[in-house]
Amino acid sequence: MQATEDNDPNEGGVTRRGLINAAGGVMLAGGLSVSPSGVAESGTGGAAGQVRRFDGRVALVTGAARGQGRAHAVRLAREGASVVLCDILEQIPTIGYPLATQTDMDETLRLVKQEGGRCLAVKADVRDPTAAVDVVDRTQKTFGRLDILLANAGVLAMAPFADISDQAFDDILKTNLFGAFYFMRAALPAMEAHGYGRIVATCSQAGRMGFNHGAHYAASKWGLIGLVKSAAAEVARKGITVNAVCPTSVNTPMINNPEAWRQALPNDPAPTQAAFEAKMKEHPGLPQGVPWIEPNDVSDTVLFLASDEAQHITGSVVDVQAGAAASNIA
Repeated sequence: MQATEDNDPNEGGVTRRGLINAAGGVMLAGGLSVSPSGVAESGTGGAAGQVRRFDGRVALVTGAARGQGRAHAVRLAREGASVVLCDILEQIPTIGYPLATQTDMDETLRLVKQEGGRCLAVKADVRDPTAAVDVVDRTQKTFGRLDILLANAGVLAMAPFADISDQAFDDILKTNLFGAFYFMRAALPAMEAHGYGRIVATCSQAGRMGFNHGAHYAASKWGLIGLVKSAAAEVARKGITVNAVCPTSVNTPMINNPEAWRQALPNDPAPTQAAFEAKMKEHPGLPQGVPWIEPNDVSDTVLFLASDEAQHITGSVVDVQAGAAASNIA
């Protein structure tokens, strides 16, 4: 694993929506310098004397280099948390769109630091159970505790059922389901030691229904719901809550990319983002008539579940689906 960090506190502010205005929620910037400490630190943030929701809390976010993970990490820092960022920062050959890079991670680190947050960024593959243990250990050694885990890392591949390769099935399940399990398993003892914890897993509306040309993805998300509910039942008396969020399509590079456009518009020889958005707006599964939601729309729910305001919500799956959940069987 590799840590990247920076100690320059003199960066400008960022607006809530400015974080995700670039296509797919990715804004690239130059690389950051590396310091020996392993922690980016930039003051306390917030107005003098103001108590924020996550002051004193330490949060670990997987899949944090861009997209939903970036949005969650920046929002956590804005509300007082120290944040550990984790991402693979390498391409998985079976995934048809570019995964996050070191440049993406550097930018997320800069944005977190800009909010006044203390931050540790780690290159790690959630498919590796030893990596999960190492990241949690580094979190505790750096910040002294772990209060919040956002098991957010996930990848998507599309193929007809009969064409799904063994490797593609393995990569999807290992990232989306096994990765969440490895990090939850590593995090729970740290949380139990302090009698406090919040775990929120990023699921999908595909965890609620069948998914045409995405059986392996749906299987990973259905499994994740079972994992979350089982863990929640086991730790309910230990001050720890475990929940999942099921978004509809989110405007990130996982959904908004040329391969996704091609899949959605198979008869278009040169599909564009505009044509893709137009088709998504007409999708019967999105009654609100939006092509997708933004990462910060998911962050609103994730941060609520990670807060003390949700102390009696555990084992729940919360839909953020622009109306798609209205078609679910109750």
